[in-house]
Amino acid sequence: QINFVACQLFALLAAFWFRIYLSPSHASSAVRHAFATLFGIYFAVFCFGWYSIHLFVLVMMNYGIMNMASIPNIHRYSFVVAMGYLTLCHISRIYIFHYGILTTDFSGPLMIITQKITTLACQLHDGIGRQAEELTAEQNRLAVKSRPSLLEYLSYLLNFMSIIAGPCSNYKDYIAFIEGRHVHMKLLEVNWKQKGYDRLPDPSPTGAVMYKLCITLVSLILFLTLTKNFPMAYIIDNEFLDKTPFLSRLGYLYVVTQAAKPKYYFAWTLADAVNNAAGYGFSGVDERGTFRWDLLSNLNIWNIETATSFKMYIENWNIQTAAWLKRVCYDRAPWYPTALTFILSALWHGIYPGYYFTFLTGILITLAARAIRNNCRHYFLSSVPLKIAYDVVTWAVTQLAVCYTVAPFVMLAVEPTIKFYKSVYFHMHILSILVLLLLPIRPQTHSVRRAQNQATLNSIKSK
Repeated sequence: QINFVACQLFALLAAFWFRIYLSPSHASSAVRHAFATLFGIYFAVFCFGWYSIHLFVLVMMNYGIMNMASIPNIHRYSFVVAMGYLTLCHISRIYIFHYGILTTDFSGPLMIITQKITTLACQLHDGIGRQAEELTAEQNRLAVKSRPSLLEYLSYLLNFMSIIAGPCSNYKDYIAFIEGRHVHMKLLEVNWKQKGYDRLPDPSPTGAVMYKLCITLVSLILFLTLTKNFPMAYIIDNEFLDKTPFLSRLGYLYVVTQAAKPKYYFAWTLADAVNNAAGYGFSGVDERGTFRWDLLSNLNIWNIETATSFKMYIENWNIQTAAWLKRVCYDRAPWYPTALTFILSALWHGIYPGYYFTFLTGILITLAARAIRNNCRHYFLSSVPLKIAYDVVTWAVTQLAVCYTVAPFVMLAVEPTIKFYKSVYFHMHILSILVLLLLPIRPQTHSVRRAQNQATLNSIKSK
């Protein structure tokens, strides 16, 4: 953890230097690629020691696949090799380290690299191996038309801004950033003359970085004060279960789940700030004319804490992983896209049994929540009081459903998970099954999903 924080803080300083002294106006794309790659390799070795060899082995294996595999199969081979190697490393954590977290846990960077490898492979397949009319609008926009050079490939996968904690970004966005087109492309989407500008503005990420650093500081304080004082293991303590009423146990479950969040808020927001400090992550201008630096943001804390549906919650949690799942699985799955996406998410996270309890439960609750929303929500839109009542109730149910679903994710093992679900009488499982049995479900065909994807572009599905 100390190495992680030290590397990210050093990366933050390096990112400011990179943006100022190695900007596209001062250095060529090759120099920027080389610097980002070499610093990334250094950070990986510093943080993970000899374990970092796993990162480099996977990267070079898939570089060979990318250059030797046929385009129609490149995304399949890359996916199998990357996910297979990642899974073997996950297995070693259970059978060698017995549910322990390694002192230098290299699985996090390996998971991010797996996302990038499969993202690039799918987008290369879209760009070279498929016709434009076969693709959604988003796939057309992100399609890669030629194989990258070795330097571009290494820079995309191993750059210092994202090698430690991500996030995963799209290859074309990253190349545009390195070549200095990233911000310019977004600014051209706005009619600046109409707004009174004689030339394109020059948005600075400094304000966004400072704001995100404030969030990381608050998250760190909350982690140090709350997380250790409200351990998830207490919800299955025998004395706690014997003396605490059911509703009080649900209330405490919400508290311990809230206490577990700050470490994610800290890590993801700091990673976002590092990329922004380098000048990467500009997403355009909002309706108020404010420059937005959230292209790579991994969470929206306000939307998470005020979510009134399971879908809204997971769309704002680990956003870039959600986008990856959508692009490599949900959009390409011929059948049962929701179930396959949750299963892939579980496999990507690891092979701890708790992950599979979480994601399989997530499938059930997602389908039930969708059925309730489709069949009932429109009855509560006729008046403001009804809508407010609906939002309050759905907020409470959503928050408890998320807590119920993610508890096994923290517990990891089978025995504490079963003990927890028994203590709360499997109530969410039972309610979800009853909903699916009693309410009609509207089937969503592949063609309908493709049309929706083209209309919504960036709608996403997550863990």
